[in-house]
Amino acid sequence: MKKDPDAIIDSPEFKALVATQWSVSAVLSIIMLGVYFGFILVLAFNKALLGSMVSEGLSLGIPVGLFVIVLAWGLTGIYVYWANDKYDAAVNAIRQSLRRS
Repeated sequence: MKKDPDAIIDSPEFKALVATQWSVSAVLSIIMLGVYFGFILVLAFNKALLGSMVSEGLSLGIPVGLFVIVLAWGLTGIYVYWANDKYDAAVNAIRQSLRRS
């Protein structure tokens, strides 16, 4: 016997899962936006800092920019790992409990 969609949406397990997903997404997004806009603000207001040379032919802006890109990949990887490990398991548990009832 399947439950109607309203019962699924109103279930505490589903609400907790949605809240957790939102929290994880929000934290990762805030981290990325903070780093990205920090980089842009430094670029806009203190070009000399990012233009300072770390070594011959390499300014500080290059490794900092590379860090921003790698961080974006890393945060995406963290979300994918979380979604595959925790979120999918929770979805499957909710499905199983709905099939049993």
